[in-house]
Amino acid sequence: MFQLLLAIIYLAFISLGLPDSLLGSAWPAMYQELSVPVSYVGGISMIIGIGTVVSSLQSDRLTKKFGTGRVTAFSVLMTATALFGFSISHSYMALCLWAIPYGLGAGSVDASLNNYVALHYKSRHMSWLHCMWGIGASLGPYVMGYALSGGQGWNMGYRYISILQMALTAILLISLPLWSRGRESKSGPTHSVGCDKPLSLREILHISGAKEVMVAFFCYCALEQTAGLWASSYLVLSHGLSADTAAGLASLFFVGITTGRALSGFLTLRFHDTQMIRLGQGIILSGIIFLILPVGSGSALTGLVLIGLGCAPVYPSIIHSTPEHFGAEKSQAMIGVQMASAYVGTCLMPPVFGLIANQIGAGLLPLYLLLILALMVFVHEKMLKKIKGI
Repeated sequence: MFQLLLAIIYLAFISLGLPDSLLGSAWPAMYQELSVPVSYVGGISMIIGIGTVVSSLQSDRLTKKFGTGRVTAFSVLMTATALFGFSISHSYMALCLWAIPYGLGAGSVDASLNNYVALHYKSRHMSWLHCMWGIGASLGPYVMGYALSGGQGWNMGYRYISILQMALTAILLISLPLWSRGRESKSGPTHSVGCDKPLSLREILHISGAKEVMVAFFCYCALEQTAGLWASSYLVLSHGLSADTAAGLASLFFVGITTGRALSGFLTLRFHDTQMIRLGQGIILSGIIFLILPVGSGSALTGLVLIGLGCAPVYPSIIHSTPEHFGAEKSQAMIGVQMASAYVGTCLMPPVFGLIANQIGAGLLPLYLLLILALMVFVHEKMLKKIKGI
């Protein structure tokens, strides 16, 4: 039974990745049609980000009351409805309004589904599931490109993804009985957890190691998002590549993440989560060193691929290790605040580097990434010492 449910979860992760890259790929066509400045995309993105933070912080309460299956199904339905709203919108304000349910749906399903997998499936599945998310995120722009190149407009691109999300909602609703049956645990059958009352944010922050893992997650997502967002500009401004060439080559970073997560699933058969996190951090460091080396664009491209490969195991391994580090009964609350921290890092740190690049220069990207990595390593190791009582 757990094998059928696992297949549905894999499908869910692909589908959940589909809308995540739509706004960026569609915005060049959207802002002109809407007659707004190109910078206005930040407003929509910020509303979505705030919604994900709010719903992530509520994921413990919602999951304990309704269960993972219902929260996942309802959240995907909310996201699908918001995407359909995007598809019928013809003004910037309408998009801002639909961005509210978009963000609220995305945050709760992310936290709830990740916690379920961390509790009931082995580490390799966490890596492969996030690889599936990467595949979905890579396919989203192709769906939007199909709509735009066919003259159907960006609205139809959003509608196609909305239809796919509606289909996933139907599958999730049908599969609801499976969520409480057979599960693959790390050491035999498992039982439902989370019967206690939800933890408040104050209570969560008093858990030993909670603040450190939140900062570690903040740093990881800040590093990943900043590297992905600024890779193309860095290649243009620091290595003199043309904009179209840099855009294509910058995708190597995402190829590195997706490929790395596929490989990480096999590596978890030999290494535990903490070893995988440290391995990823070491590879990220080597990638940053390649970015710093003054030996041309080839070194920079190698650095981007290595940073992507290094990022691959960190996110799923931190999530998967949460029940082990903080206890199964607290894992949903902990993953909720970790996700909230991640979204804050994603929203805050790339714009901060934008200010630095504007005032000083984009050439500081490797140093910026290095500082974030150093903080991530420090707080993660501090968290490990706290939970082990060293």
